[in-house]
Amino acid sequence: MKRVRLTISALFLVFSAPSPAFAQNYIIEDIRVPDSAAAPQGLEGVFLRPAGHGRYPLALISHGSPRDPAERPQLAPQGMLPQMMEFAQRGWATAAVLRRGYGQSGGGWAESFGPCDNANYIRAGRAGADDLRAAFAYLSRRADVDPHRMIAVGVSAGGFATVALTENPPRGLLAAISFAGGRGSENADTVCDAPALIEAFHTFGSRSRVPLLWVYAANDHFFGPLLADQFRQAFAGAGGNVAFVHASAFGSDGHQLFSSSGRQIWAPIVDSFLARQHLPRADPLLPPYASPPLAPPRQLSVSGRKDFAAYLAAFPHKAFAVSANGAYGWRTARRRDAEAESGALRLCGAHASTCHVYAVDDRASSQ
Repeated sequence: MKRVRLTISALFLVFSAPSPAFAQNYIIEDIRVPDSAAAPQGLEGVFLRPAGHGRYPLALISHGSPRDPAERPQLAPQGMLPQMMEFAQRGWATAAVLRRGYGQSGGGWAESFGPCDNANYIRAGRAGADDLRAAFAYLSRRADVDPHRMIAVGVSAGGFATVALTENPPRGLLAAISFAGGRGSENADTVCDAPALIEAFHTFGSRSRVPLLWVYAANDHFFGPLLADQFRQAFAGAGGNVAFVHASAFGSDGHQLFSSSGRQIWAPIVDSFLARQHLPRADPLLPPYASPPLAPPRQLSVSGRKDFAAYLAAFPHKAFAVSANGAYGWRTARRRDAEAESGALRLCGAHASTCHVYAVDDRASSQ
């Protein structure tokens, strides 16, 4: 298990009481979730929390599933760090865990729904929910997690697994959030066996009583507004407890709303929902992560300096490479420093014959 301390200096008030200015830290750890179905590797994950002492409420964040199966092994839990930080700023511990068959999690892909014209979405959803349940069981035993105050948050296939989780929730799960939840969209604006998917939501709703928030954007090209409303009717009609939000259009495909660039839309929706569930929120928010100041390479252009500033605000593991003529490349939110360095050098090398690593995480490189 690797732990990294992320240091941020800022003036703010601790959400429990006024406090003088001091350097506030976040703790980030690479984790492995034991899961007999994913043995021996277990489930790959990353854990993030404010660095204070005590037990924090927990938000478990679950990823989607790429349309191209070849991309499943490329997923990394660090890719969810921007969304995780939104919860950490609100005073939560948060984790992203890759389900079986994604990234470096073991067990083989367990979420197949079978043939497109005869889909078994109930089985697929429950398989994903089993992995989330294993993650909660592991994380709830941590000394820095409050096992009585936990929520699940998922996007796309992860949102669908989150909904399935609520039909048999782990102890301490107080609420759940699904962004653009669903399965079976193999091409834009098409879904395999939509009636079977609607029926799966009905089945989950017949047993689910956990308060749920569902958010679908107006221009979602995986699960459009009309289909999303059919999900809601099936789920709520069977007894499920769901607050449904039709969010405004976002970018070229609203399916990507739950992202760092969409936070101005989704974060207030989440805040409102958490308040209705009487769940905690730091007020004011803890400061966002940013690396300590580091001078940009002298040879960078104006646009390159802007990208270097973006690099400093991004999450580890990360690296920035540059050439003598000002070409550069950078990679962030990788599994390890070496992966970030090789990626940055590769991108820089596409535009220059010789590049070197200028920075790794928040420090200047010795190269």
